[in-house]
Amino acid sequence: MTNEAETLAQTYISEKALGKASINDAYHIALSSIHRLDCLISWNFKHIVNFGKIKIFNSINMRLGYSLIDIRSPLEFLKDGK
Repeated sequence: MTNEAETLAQTYISEKALGKASINDAYHIALSSIHRLDCLISWNFKHIVNFGKIKIFNSINMRLGYSLIDIRSPLEFLKDGK
């Protein structure tokens, strides 16, 4: 964990993208954003793979100079239903 990731995660919390209880989710998203991952894959549909929340994460990222983050479910990466 870096100070940069901590600051970005806390920004997600303070701007109500996530609640305080979801700090670990905020860390995952912050680290993914800072390291410019192509895509964050998660089964967490409530806090991470959530269209409304993704818009907020990306709004914060853009304002702070980070790239947009693509967040998807693992199902989108399965081929032929396998």
